[in-house]
Parts: sequence; structure tokens; C-alpha cells
Amino acid sequence: MEGLLKLKRRHFNALVCSVCALAAAGSLGQALAQAPAQAASQAPVILVVGDSLSAEYGLKRGTGWVALLGETLAKEKVKARVVNASISGDTTSGGRSRIAALLKQHRPKWVVIELGGNDALRGLPLNMTRDNLATMARLSREAGAQVLLLGMEMPPNYGAKYAQEFRDVFTAVAKAEQTALVPFFLKGVADTKDPTALFQNDRIHPNELAQPTMLDNVWPELRKLIARR
Repeated sequence: MEGLLKLKRRHFNALVCSVCALAAAGSLGQALAQAPAQAASQAPVILVVGDSLSAEYGLKRGTGWVALLGETLAKEKVKARVVNASISGDTTSGGRSRIAALLKQHRPKWVVIELGGNDALRGLPLNMTRDNLATMARLSREAGAQVLLLGMEMPPNYGAKYAQEFRDVFTAVAKAEQTALVPFFLKGVADTKDPTALFQNDRIHPNELAQPTMLDNVWPELRKLIARR
């Protein structure tokens, strides 16, 4: 009887060891599976604060220039991840009201500001647009982020004087706040001989074919900022 009890006890101990080993293996496997996701979540953030031009308005998800930026980062093995905080229809006032919370939540290393077009379409005062963009850039820099401002231009029917004054808003903010600047975000899209070919039916929002060109306008300047870290 005593020998039988010892045998059963030995089998029980072996079973416990096996269960513990399986549990440990499972925990290790889970940890290994979670490691890439955790590493990605800890990568420095590129925060994009924009309007419909960056929010994939009218486009299939994953085809906008911001999504393509994520693919470019992966292809070039840049340790950074993109957070797209763009909202269709947003103005610089909307961006200004959201920027502090976004900076606190995501703690970005880089901030790309793509706003201002809707201000002009709504006829908002240019000095307000300038002040809002400057505030967003300043708050971003104070939070430790490098800033890239994407400039916009208005169509000729707005008048040469207004078009120049609107263009100057971005140049002035970039100079005053010491940010990087893409002079015209839609270069090669809105200024071609037949720009309608690169726009959706509303003739306001670039189509899927235009997105790589938009990224090509942004990436060289953003890459310079990333190289400084």
C-alpha cells in the first residue's frame, strides 16, 4: 500500500510539473507574440493633425497619404508610428482646440499640421488662421515635438491678392515658430494642366491616384526632421 501511495504521489508530482511547464511555455509564447505589438506601441509617434485631405475623405480606407506614410516608414525601417488625428471639415480653430489633449495623449516626437484650407473656403480672417497655426506649432514645440507645417494655396478665382496673402500665412508661421514647411501640399496635384484627373467628382478632394504625390511632397521634409532625433 505504501509503495502504491509513493507511486501515485510521484505521478501527481510529475503531472504538476508538466502543468507548470505548459503554463510557463504558454506565458512565454504569449509574451513573444505580444513583443512586436508592444515594441510598435513604444515607437516614437508622428502625429498628423489635418482635415479631409488627410482623413481619407471619399477614399477607400488605407489608401490616403497618411496610410501610405505608415507603409513608407515600415519599408525604410524607420522606428516610428503614425497617429492620424485628422477630421474632415476641420479648421485651424478646431485643431487649436484639440492640440493640447492630443499632445498629452500621444506625446509625439513629430507633429504634422495640415490645416487652413477650410478657413479660406469659409472666408475666415487670415490673421485668425495665422494665430491658430502659430499656437499649434508653439504648443507642439513646447511639448518636445518637431513640427512640419503643410502649406496650402487657393485657386486663382479667389483673386491674386488674397491667394498671395493666404500663401504668406504659412511662410510667416513657419519662420516665426521655426518649423519645417512644405510650401504647397498639393503641388503636382492641383497645379497640373488637367487637375480634375487627380480629384474626386467634387473637384475639391484629391482622389486615390493623387495620394502618392501628396506623400512625395511631405516625406522629404519629414524625413529630415526624423533624421535629427
